[in-house]
Formats: sequence, C-alpha cells, structure tokens
Amino acid sequence: MQIHHLSEKNSVLNHFLGQIRNVNIHTDRMRFRRNIERIGEIMAYEISKDLVYKAVEIQTPLGTKKTSEINHPIVVASILRASLPFHQGILNYFDEAENGFISAARYPTDEGDSFEIKVEYEAIADITSKYVLLVDPMLATGQSIVAVFNKLIEKGYPKEIHLAVVIAAPEGIALLEQELPDNCHLWVAAIDERLNEHFYIVPGLGDAGDLAYGPKL
Repeated sequence: MQIHHLSEKNSVLNHFLGQIRNVNIHTDRMRFRRNIERIGEIMAYEISKDLVYKAVEIQTPLGTKKTSEINHPIVVASILRASLPFHQGILNYFDEAENGFISAARYPTDEGDSFEIKVEYEAIADITSKYVLLVDPMLATGQSIVAVFNKLIEKGYPKEIHLAVVIAAPEGIALLEQELPDNCHLWVAAIDERLNEHFYIVPGLGDAGDLAYGPKL
C-alpha cells in the first residue's frame, strides 16, 4: 500500500487540522463540518495528481487548445455518517463523480472492550474499472475500511482504490497494509500516536460524527 502523508509539509491543511482538534472550537458544529469539507477539497486536489489523464483538444471562442482530462470515471464512496462533509469536499472537486454510501458500525462483543464491524446498508454505483475513492475521516483500528472494501469488491473490481482519511492511528494503517492489496493508495492528512484502550485515536479529536452532527443515542 502506498501511503501519502499530507501534513508532513506545512500548508493551510495544518491550519484546518488544528481547528478540528481544538476543544475550544468543538462547540461550533458548522465550523467543524466546513473544515472537514475543506480538508476534503485539499485531499481531492492531491489525489488528482496521481490519476491517469488523456490528451484532449477543446474549442475556445478564438481557437483550439490541447489539454488533458481524467481518463476514467470516479466513484466517491463514503462510510456513514461522519464522512458526509468530507465526502462533499471531495465531490466539490470531482463534480462529475458517481457516489456510494455504506454504513459500518461497531457492535460490542462479550469480550471486554472488543467489538465487531457490521456493514448493514449500501447504496453504491457500479465500480468496475473505475477510480474508487473510499472516504472515512478517522482510521482507528482499520476494521471498518477493511469490511467495506471487502463488501465493495463483491460487486466488481475497480481500476484503482484510493483511501482518503483525515486522521489515522498506526494500528489502523498496519491492518490496511496487511489486509488490502499492494496497489491501494492511502491519503492521510495526519498520522497520530496510537489507539487508547477504547480504540479511539490519541490525541485525535474525539468522535467526528458527534462533532459534525451531534451526539447519537
């Protein structure tokens, strides 16, 4: 798996990352959602550099111009619900992309703090031979992305898989490297220290879904 760690170089991305982590800003849900969306826009731009293009010629009012355009259709697939603003940011740049939405929830088991991931809902475009951008803002254990990936490829195999993540833990990255094909790309804004005993990212930012949309029952 190819890992693209975007915050290693200073940019406005780091400014937005600092704001989404800041407990003094967390009470402003609209600002949190907008910053996640803007991070999605930055990530879409970075991903676009790695796609395959074809040469085209376009007509302008005064003549013709040779340029290039993306050579394969794109499907942006998000893991509900925390991914929605992140998804929108990516879609702002890939405006002709098809879309997919998948649920992946943690269900506790009888073994202490352990859990299993269940994929219970999916609405996805045909992904065969397309670029698939699988979007999830938090990569903690990695189990959700692995479960969703395995569900997606039951329906066909894409040309390329690009995983887009805002904050990741090393443990989650290690699982993806173990379970996903070598030709996958992981685009991550920040890689944090570790998971805690409850499998949350430290220092992280808390629960991205709750910060964007309010606590769930």
